[in-house]
This record gives sequence, C-alpha cells and structure tokens, in this order.
Amino acid sequence: MLTVEEYLHYLKGKGFQFQEDAIGFIFFGKHYTNATDEMINTAIEITLKAQKRFDGSFYVALLETLTANKIVSRKAALQFVKEKELLNI
Repeated sequence: MLTVEEYLHYLKGKGFQFQEDAIGFIFFGKHYTNATDEMINTAIEITLKAQKRFDGSFYVALLETLTANKIVSRKAALQFVKEKELLNI
C-alpha cells in the first residue's frame, strides 16, 4: 500500500499535476476525516475518474461520505460509489 505522498508521486509520473491548493485539500481531508492512506488514495482516484480532474470540494465531500458510512477499503469504496451511481466503473 502506498502512502499518500507515494501515490501523489506515482500520479505525477502518470502526468497528473497537482497544484498547491489541491495538495492542501488532500491533506486537509486526511486530517479532517482521520482516514487511512488507502482511503485517501482511493478518494483521489475516484475524484479523478468522476471529475476528470482534481476537484477539492468533491474530494472532501466524498471522503466525508466514505468515512461516515464506515467504508475502510478500496474495494468497498468502489462498490459504494458504484451503488450510489457516482461513477460508472
């Protein structure tokens, strides 16, 4: 499992450039929800797939929703967003 920092570095290698404000949102969400790195990385992934870019408010709302519903794994998060029709995956 990658740390958030490693995942951001991985995405940068894939061509995703995150501005300072986006990185701020990512770490704000991490501290605000106390989510694991796996959940943070999954929320970033879902945000990029759903929005085609990083949308900080979508990401924080998604992270809040996942933690409120006690979603703790990537698989469960992907199933949750599929069931809620947030993303066609």
